[in-house]
Amino acid sequence: MDNNQDTNQTLKIKKNLDLNNLPDLLTVSEVAQLLRVSTLTIKRWGKRGKLPAIRINSRGDRRYKKESVLWMLGINPSTSQN
Repeated sequence: MDNNQDTNQTLKIKKNLDLNNLPDLLTVSEVAQLLRVSTLTIKRWGKRGKLPAIRINSRGDRRYKKESVLWMLGINPSTSQN
C-alpha cells in the first residue's frame, strides 16, 4: 500500500468517526481498531511514550485519552467537535 492509499484510508476513517460518541477513555482494543494496528502495537507505543496509557484498577488495565488517539489520527479535538 502506498502513501496515497494510506492518506485516503485515513480520510475515510475521519469521515466515519463520530467524535461525539467516543468515550473519553478508550480501551486497548478500541484504540487498535481506530488506528488500524494490533493491540500489541498500542501497548508498545504506550511503553515508548508515543501514546501514553492511564492505568486503572488493581489489574492495571490500560485506557487511552480520546484526545491522544485523535491526535494520532491527525485530528485536532478542539477544532473538530460540533
